[in-house]
Formats: sequence, structure tokens, C-alpha cells
Amino acid sequence: MTTAGDATPSEPTAPAEGAGAPDYEEMTRDIADVPAVEVITTVAVHLLSAAAVNLGLDKPDSEHKDLDEARKLITALAGLVTASATEISSFHAAPLRDGLKSLQLAFREASLVPDEPGQGPGEKFTGPVFG
Repeated sequence: MTTAGDATPSEPTAPAEGAGAPDYEEMTRDIADVPAVEVITTVAVHLLSAAAVNLGLDKPDSEHKDLDEARKLITALAGLVTASATEISSFHAAPLRDGLKSLQLAFREASLVPDEPGQGPGEKFTGPVFG
């Protein structure tokens, strides 16, 4: 007779079929089934979020502030939003444009030496951004 203290660790076993095991095939969505607008907006939101973190907007005194990285991300976001705006409709493009403009203005505010209007991140795609 063994007690709980005497038991030796055993290999983990996979759950038996039908015993509540997740059906990964059912959970996985084929990329071909994902509408283009969903892919574009998802990528845009990731770029927007990453740029915000690199601008230090995630929290006060953020340790992640990196304006060079933020510039690259904002420029990529501006290119994506500008190029895809006619394809994804105003309904989807308008909030992305608003977020982009907010990032561009936050970048200007965070810069020690602000870029000239029209020279900031992404402004070659969007035109000059003013507050």
C-alpha cells in the first residue's frame, strides 16, 4: 500500500477521446476563410498597439519608450491604412485613420526636436498632420 508521499511521478497522459478533449480542427479557422478586411484591420490594430507602447503611451514612465521603433511602426501603419482604405470601406478605415492621427500627434509631442509638418512618421502617405 502506498501513500500520497510514496507515489512516484508518472508521465502525463492525454485525455481520452470524448472526455472533454478540445477538437483543434474545429477550433482552427482556415486563413482562406478569413475576410481580407479582418486580416487588414487586425494587422493595423497590432501596428497601432505596438506603436503606442513604443511611444510610452501604455503607462506613465514606461520603460518601453523607443521613438525610432515607433516611427517605423507608424509609417507602416500609415502605408497600410492609406493603401487599403478604399478596399475596407470608410466604416473600417475611419477609426484606423483616427488612431493613426493620434499616434502621429503623440509622436510629435514626444519628440525632443519635432519633425517639420509633412516630415513626421507616415506623413508621406497621409500628408501633414496638425492637431
